[in-house]
Amino acid sequence: MSKLNDLPLASLQFYATAPYPCSYLPDRVARSQVATPSHLIDARVYSELVRFGFRRSGAFTYRPYCDHCRACVPVRIPVAAFEASRTQRKIARRCTELRVTRRELAYDTEHYALYLRYQRLRHPGGGMDHDSREQYRHFLLHSNVDTDLYEFREGRELRMVSLVDRLVDGLSSVYTFFEPTLTGTSFGTYNVLWQIERCRELGLQYLYLGYWIAESRKMAYKATFHAIEGLRGGEWVRL
Repeated sequence: MSKLNDLPLASLQFYATAPYPCSYLPDRVARSQVATPSHLIDARVYSELVRFGFRRSGAFTYRPYCDHCRACVPVRIPVAAFEASRTQRKIARRCTELRVTRRELAYDTEHYALYLRYQRLRHPGGGMDHDSREQYRHFLLHSNVDTDLYEFREGRELRMVSLVDRLVDGLSSVYTFFEPTLTGTSFGTYNVLWQIERCRELGLQYLYLGYWIAESRKMAYKATFHAIEGLRGGEWVRL
C-alpha cells in the first residue's frame, strides 16, 4: 500500500486531536487523526484516504489515532466474494416492498423527524438524540465529495434514509437511520445488502463500512457479512 505522503495526499496536513471520551468502549479515551484542509478533499482524494482507514463526518475527515488502543478496525466487503447467508436472504425477502428513491442532498423535514425518532429510541443518551436542525445538517448534509441520499418507502410511509459516498473503487456507507418503532424488520442489515447490490450495479469492487470493534455489541452485525476484510498493519486482510 502507498503512503500518506504520496500524491494526491501530499498537499494535505494531518493533526491529532486531544483525548476525548470513547463513544464505543466505556471508561476509555480516544483520539483522532484529522485530514485538512477540507476543501482539498474531493472525491478522488477521499477515495485514497478511505483506503488508509479514514472516513468522514460532515466535512470532518478522520481516522482513529488512539495512544494505547487499536480496537477500531476499518472494514470493507469485497462485493464479488460476498454471498448472503440464509438469514440475510430472508431479511432481503421481507423488505421487497420497499421503494427506493434517490433524493437531493438537502434538508427534509420528514427525514429530520425520522432521524430524531431513531436517535431517541435506538441511541438514547448518545448525544445525538437532541440534535438541532443545524447539527443534523452539519453531520449528514455537508459534503465535499460525491454523496447520494436514498429514501426507502413502504407505500407512502418513510421507513429508512441512507447516505452513501461514491468512491473510485467502491461505495462508503456514511449513515443510515430507519423507523425504530417497527420490530422484526432488520432494516439495518437490509440496507447493507442493498448497498452491496448497488456496488454491483455500478461495477464497483468494495463497500466500505467504517469501523468494527470486536468488543462493541453495536457493531457485531458487521462481522456477519461473509468475506469482510479489515485493515490491519496497513494491509486489507480477511477478518
